[in-house]
Amino acid sequence: MDIDRKLLILYGSQTGTAEDVADKVYREAKRRHFSARVTALDSYDISNLIQEKLVIFVCSTSGQGDPPDNMKMFWRFILRKNLPVNSLSQMSYAMLGLGDSAYQKFNFVAKKLYKRLQQLGAGSLLPVALADDQHDLGPDAVIYPWLDSLWKKVLNIYPLPPGREIISSSIRPPSRYTTTFIDKTASHPDLDNYRIGNHSQAAPSQSNPFYAKMTSNERVTAYDHFQDVRLIRFDISNSNISYSPGDVVVIMPQNSPETVTEFINHMKLKDDNFFHIQQQDLDIGLPHTLPQPCSVQYLVQNYLDINSVPRRSFFELLSFFADNELEKEKLEEFCTAEGQEELYTYCNRVRRSILEVLQDFPHTSANIPFEYLFDLIPILQPRSFSIASSQKMYPDEIHVLMAVVKYKTKMFKPRLGVCSTWLAGISPGTIVPLWVKKGTIAFPTDTACPVVMVGPGTGCAPFRSFIQERTVAGIGGNTLYFGCRNKDKDYYCKDEWTTLVNKGLLNLMTAFSRDQDDKIYVQHKILESKLMLWNILESGGWFYVAGNAKRMPDDVKDAVKQVIMDCGSKSEDEAEQYIHKLEQCRRYQAETWS
Repeated sequence: MDIDRKLLILYGSQTGTAEDVADKVYREAKRRHFSARVTALDSYDISNLIQEKLVIFVCSTSGQGDPPDNMKMFWRFILRKNLPVNSLSQMSYAMLGLGDSAYQKFNFVAKKLYKRLQQLGAGSLLPVALADDQHDLGPDAVIYPWLDSLWKKVLNIYPLPPGREIISSSIRPPSRYTTTFIDKTASHPDLDNYRIGNHSQAAPSQSNPFYAKMTSNERVTAYDHFQDVRLIRFDISNSNISYSPGDVVVIMPQNSPETVTEFINHMKLKDDNFFHIQQQDLDIGLPHTLPQPCSVQYLVQNYLDINSVPRRSFFELLSFFADNELEKEKLEEFCTAEGQEELYTYCNRVRRSILEVLQDFPHTSANIPFEYLFDLIPILQPRSFSIASSQKMYPDEIHVLMAVVKYKTKMFKPRLGVCSTWLAGISPGTIVPLWVKKGTIAFPTDTACPVVMVGPGTGCAPFRSFIQERTVAGIGGNTLYFGCRNKDKDYYCKDEWTTLVNKGLLNLMTAFSRDQDDKIYVQHKILESKLMLWNILESGGWFYVAGNAKRMPDDVKDAVKQVIMDCGSKSEDEAEQYIHKLEQCRRYQAETWS
């Protein structure tokens, strides 16, 4: 093989989607006889980047324009101002961004990294591609055309070796791993006590989480309310975890026992069978979160994301195992450009899970070799929650304010959030793997700064942390706009807020949208108290908003803009510029999620 035909695929991902796409690029590279490597950006020795000839970047954006956890070190290094402007002049690259246009800083990381690589002399093969979760066909609407353009460009520069042809897409790719089942008579480890990580004294992380005991699991909405919201407490004594207001706790969930049993039964597996896993392809590392040997039960419960909505690449690989004529025809149709609308209707629109797809294609799923489960099904990803407590008030605890995700589509079964359903269903005393990371919100360290916080629903979680942090020391100057549907149904932390109001430490504005004929939201309360808000902003106050990303953040910003226009006698352009200056100096911050 031509030594120059080497391809490096680097990904930065918050959810695992970038890793999935990077794997797709890897498989396509192998079909074209490239020597290819896939690695997370922070796992790559960045000092070697100056020697790379061909690099593909797949990057997602987290929070408000922040890099995902597994590319933060790379991000800090690549943005250093002292890097020579020609340091990457030998490198050609392509950039795919994965984002959600519901967020204000859509695909910010990919856009900025694309420009930064150009500044360092790298040559771009293609314009940056920006995939959008909000597109009718999802991110695949951008990913697949980008892949087609990428390979045309790459093969012009790095033609196939003499005598080689592109391996047909009709030939099943080899599995990344081989698996060997162990004789049932052999002794097996007790995986009930298995814990990921090396249990070192280093700060807990994804590879070395802290196993915290859940101490309470309290429903904070009325039992006849449509939404189940929990205030959950974890004991972090005996850990070296420290956190500040605005930080995030990351939790590694499990699949529900019901879906685990369904999957194992459907695939005709035995939950108590143990297996060893080995690399088939040395360019792909072994799963570091799996014990060796591992049981089928542990694999399905803790590793395979069987409840996720499958991507187009899932159907492409699944089609290789189809021998039933009807199933094969449908799977192959889903893999064509013409079949994407039907695939979206079948899969994304109703949020059909991988497990349900396998059940819909019983003849095909019966043919899947066990080792191919690692190629077909993505890895179960951790979930992040804003910390809703102050370590100054609760030195040995972390609190999470969490809405249990449950909604209906045209599917018979309601759609359930994997992590929230799991957490809501476990009892105090259960051990939960978690770690802490820095959040996107940064609060002022000057205790004299007045702070305005807009947190409808569970958006109040990071503000509860900050309010506790200040009020435990008797510091006031805190204004909270809280919104929910009903005063008697979903008014979270009501008694706590009331106590602080009575002590003069909190100024509270509430909006109960369904308690009267006309709906009242937090933006209406902002306009009602516009003179107070204007005085706070003019006196150096900080403004924060957290919550659902759909309409609320824009509605709040529009209300603030109106306040500035009314009270500051400014034009619309001047008001927008005023807010822009606040954002630049971090006095206006938003943390939103879809």
